[in-house]
Amino acid sequence: MGEQYNAQVFINDYWQLAIQYGAFGVHLGQEDIETAELSLLAENNIALGLSTHGYYELLRVVQIHPSYIALGHIFPTTTKAMPSRPQGLVRLALYQQLIDSIPYADKLGYPTVAIGGIDLQTAKPVWDCGVTSLAVVRALTLAEDTQHVIDEFSNIMMGERDGLR
Repeated sequence: MGEQYNAQVFINDYWQLAIQYGAFGVHLGQEDIETAELSLLAENNIALGLSTHGYYELLRVVQIHPSYIALGHIFPTTTKAMPSRPQGLVRLALYQQLIDSIPYADKLGYPTVAIGGIDLQTAKPVWDCGVTSLAVVRALTLAEDTQHVIDEFSNIMMGERDGLR
């Protein structure tokens, strides 16, 4: 389907399947870092996204040099049981500020993805924290008009930022 729709498919957690099927990338949680063969992912040119839930995990994953860093969960979410409390907007902005000071390739700041409980009502304040992407699930899967929701997210992400950047 990724080829059919010219989409960058990321597989969540199952790094072996990402290699097997030639996915664009894989997203791993903290518990997966210990067991995934990160060198095999790199050898197969699989982009690597890593979840973080606080400063320690954030500083830990930059040592691995992922393709992006997921920050969250920002708000309560029902898509999975979370091991921590929601981070909220203040922490998100502080995490992003720290990330923006860390070298990545030839510039400062890793690409980031805000994740967890983001919908059309919360997307603008999250986006204004300076993240480079928004991860949304329920906002799309529960939408009555999916295309309208996609357009609204696009408007938010293409508009001016009110945040720290």
